[in-house]
Amino acid sequence: MLVEYGILVSPSANRVYAKSSIRLLQSEIRAFNDTVLAGKVHELAETVIGGVPYISLQSDELTDTDIVYLSNLSSLHALFEIRGDLLRPITVRPLDRFGSDLITIQKYSGKTNEHFTKLLLNVTAVATDAPSELLTGGLRVLDPLCGRGTTLSQAMMYGLDASGIEIDARDFDAYSVFLTTWLKNSRIKHKVETATIKRNNKRFGKRIDVSLGVTKEAFKAGEALRISVVNGDTLSAADFFKPGTFDVIVTDTPYGVQHGSHQPKLARSPVELLERSIPIWAQLLRKGGAIGLSYNTYVAGREELTDILAANELAVFELADFTHRVDQAINRDLLVARKQ
Repeated sequence: MLVEYGILVSPSANRVYAKSSIRLLQSEIRAFNDTVLAGKVHELAETVIGGVPYISLQSDELTDTDIVYLSNLSSLHALFEIRGDLLRPITVRPLDRFGSDLITIQKYSGKTNEHFTKLLLNVTAVATDAPSELLTGGLRVLDPLCGRGTTLSQAMMYGLDASGIEIDARDFDAYSVFLTTWLKNSRIKHKVETATIKRNNKRFGKRIDVSLGVTKEAFKAGEALRISVVNGDTLSAADFFKPGTFDVIVTDTPYGVQHGSHQPKLARSPVELLERSIPIWAQLLRKGGAIGLSYNTYVAGREELTDILAANELAVFELADFTHRVDQAINRDLLVARKQ
């Protein structure tokens, strides 16, 4: 028997992103439906209930596990079962281990919208050959162009170990200070180690490794999350991490415009950067792991990026439409592929 459900969409702080949020959330649900929901969702539509926009979906009755997956959709605010003119609230079960300020407190020019960061991580995680590990905390995440760490914070929110690489020392320092300050202010048990990375007796980069406990008891028992950030060139990623280390690689690739006050100017184009870096990133991804890339369609074509991924044994998933406008110079889309 089909059941009708209604999803109340979370308001976005970004006005431009909000205009696309309903369509993007529908595409995210379709990605879940093709992987973890086993095709249970049969119809999706935008509807208005009480003057408020919702997404309605006709589905086989959802299991407890299905509800957990839907609870973590990037822009879900509330979930209901629709019974005629009435809405029956369904208790959502987000994976969030920490307060939302971990994600929202950082404000700076060029920051990727938090809802989109979560969306990209979600659709990439469920594209792995072990999507259920998103719920159990078993996925290891890498953002090889991590900026000020929005992806790392979202992974941490989910209880996932995460690592990042950032070439801009100012962004590396800003995230290091933010994370350690946030942990202290939140009174979360943690340990911080910093190091200088050397090669041939010359300084090669900096690194910060943070271990933290979701609870004090977990930390005392040795059950710690691990967040590592390297200040270095992503083209040297294989010098920082071992092959096959990660289950998920996600990143918001350069848009080919000056985007953010501290983003270093690239001597190479975004496509050239990906041509050189994806072979290196692919080495760090385990077989069956997935990579998710967002990109500016004005400076990179879907077919050329697909060819780059395919040349590195990364099979692209057929996804619903995720294109959306960021600003006048940026029209963003995403690609997700699994390592064969």
